[in-house]
Amino acid sequence: MNYKKIIKSQQLRFKILRLLSWVPDSVMLRIQYRIKMGIWPDFKHPKRFTEKLQLYKMKYRNPVMPQCVDKYEVRKYIEKKGLSDTLVNLYGVWDNANDIDFNSLPNSFILKTTNGGGGENVIIVSDKANEDTESIKKRLDSWLNKNSGNAGREWAYTGIKKSRIIAEGLLINEKCPEAGIEDFKIFCFDGKPFCVQVDSGRFESHHQNFYDMEWKSLGVHCTYPEGEGIDKPTGFDEMKRLASRLSADFPFVRVDLYNVGGKTYFGELTFYPSSGYGKFTPDDFDFELGSYFTEY
Repeated sequence: MNYKKIIKSQQLRFKILRLLSWVPDSVMLRIQYRIKMGIWPDFKHPKRFTEKLQLYKMKYRNPVMPQCVDKYEVRKYIEKKGLSDTLVNLYGVWDNANDIDFNSLPNSFILKTTNGGGGENVIIVSDKANEDTESIKKRLDSWLNKNSGNAGREWAYTGIKKSRIIAEGLLINEKCPEAGIEDFKIFCFDGKPFCVQVDSGRFESHHQNFYDMEWKSLGVHCTYPEGEGIDKPTGFDEMKRLASRLSADFPFVRVDLYNVGGKTYFGELTFYPSSGYGKFTPDDFDFELGSYFTEY
């Protein structure tokens, strides 16, 4: 069941979920899993990665996680790990959109709220001269402090005290600018990278490919169809090293990175991919990932 087609308004969906906030996580997540995955989860003897992610949301409490899911505060975590050279340029951080001085920003950049997840609450500005800044401000302010993490009972997001707006550098795919850059999302368990999900063609024809750490195709996809294979990026060994370093503090985290011209940039740390409702094809991969998820 795709409940988003039934209730098309995101604002209404969040309102309904807020009204149901009294329902225990164990009950709500079980119901949501059934609605989105089409099967009931087994929380007593979980074997699927997606089942264990629900328990991760319910039970795992690492106090550093709220910092790591905040798009601005996570920069301090990256700096503490000695990886400040991987951070994308930061142009500013503001409490509200009216404080943004667009004249001081470069011609191209990205605006996003610090509590956005799943690629949401992001505005890509490729040519400032062609943008309606007042419209951008209204969109940004409508997103502020509307934390969607509680909709999926994602504990880490509930620890964000205040959402803000940040402007960062726009990374460009030099070979094909209109397609967007490739996203390298490395699944890590206890500091050990297991596989990488590569999202490509985000602004043209979005595809996903999964590879193991030796860059052998796993023949897997999740939200989007599998695309043509891509070459192993220059500096992939460095990406694996960074992913291992950034994931060492957690039983599971997906380390999202970018690679532009052989240089690695930090994207974000994702504790609950697709909020634990991603359907893998083939389905066996859900169990394979789950076998590596031993603490939650």
